[in-house]
Amino acid sequence: MSLLLSDFDFELPERLIARYPARPRDAARLLVVRPDRLDDRQVSELPMILRPGDLMVFNDTRVIPAQLQGRRARSGSAEVAIEITLHKRVDEKSWQAFAKPGRRLAPGDRIRFGQDLTAEVREKSPAGDILLGFDQAGPELMAALHRLGAMPLPPYIRKLRPVETRDAEDYQTVYAGPEGAVAAPTAGLHFTPGLLQELPARGIERTTLTLHVGAGTFLPVKAERIEEHRMHAEYGEIPPAAAEAINRAKSEGRRIVAVGTTSLRLLESAAGADGHLAPFAGETEIFITPGYRFRIVDLLMTNFHLPRSTLFMLVAAFAGLERMKQAYAHAIASDYRFFSYGDASLLERAA
Repeated sequence: MSLLLSDFDFELPERLIARYPARPRDAARLLVVRPDRLDDRQVSELPMILRPGDLMVFNDTRVIPAQLQGRRARSGSAEVAIEITLHKRVDEKSWQAFAKPGRRLAPGDRIRFGQDLTAEVREKSPAGDILLGFDQAGPELMAALHRLGAMPLPPYIRKLRPVETRDAEDYQTVYAGPEGAVAAPTAGLHFTPGLLQELPARGIERTTLTLHVGAGTFLPVKAERIEEHRMHAEYGEIPPAAAEAINRAKSEGRRIVAVGTTSLRLLESAAGADGHLAPFAGETEIFITPGYRFRIVDLLMTNFHLPRSTLFMLVAAFAGLERMKQAYAHAIASDYRFFSYGDASLLERAA
């Protein structure tokens, strides 16, 4: 029987949407979801909750300041204020982007950002996003984005408050590496340098991959039959050293702990039918829903997600739909903080 979008709905009080992160980061609450019980813990306790020998897999992507305020310049027309959110790099000077108000743009329009950066609207898709060609490329373009852009906070936070200077640090993991994401791998936001140092002291290993998270992760699911939904593509890489470490851990019977749905999605995208993980470089559009057979990941650390979202569908696939409904009901009743700046959960995979 097909699952419906309404199967993944729940009521969330707006007061539980986190406007700011916990301070320090690892002071966030952690709901441990096991098949037979729920445990209320704290992220700082993670080294004691996990087992020696567990291998944690982190996504080291770095979020870029992808939110831009510009003005449309069109011959014979008045200037119009335009907000741009970059969501996918096409080449060194071109990006797919969301625009507000998108209806005021047409191919050929130019948008000016500040004094030294302009872009031309090259295409406009039926879905409403646009292809922008900038007048700068590569490192020069990235430098301009850092001067002129703001952190691309999710819509549900920006609805409650404006972007602030502190978000440049708050919306970035402490271990961020290659630039390219336009949304944070939010489970990783809970880690501090001190917590990362405690993990090896407890015999817990760590490796990294890179998935450049796109703003499409916030797009709503509109199809009532969820199998009709099409995922956005995101670029990722699993280096040979990470694949080797994960395969070794699996062969030794040790558990793989994905830090975030982004890490999990890339691992499962690269996994063979036999559970062997190959190095990977490319795009993934994997859409994980209940019934999916997981090949790599044993535990998942993740934040609390939106109702009717692909991410709630993923956690329902991982730990069981009814189990996750129970866990979310407990989290709501216990005033856990939700979404990107909210608290975390640690899920054991359903048998």
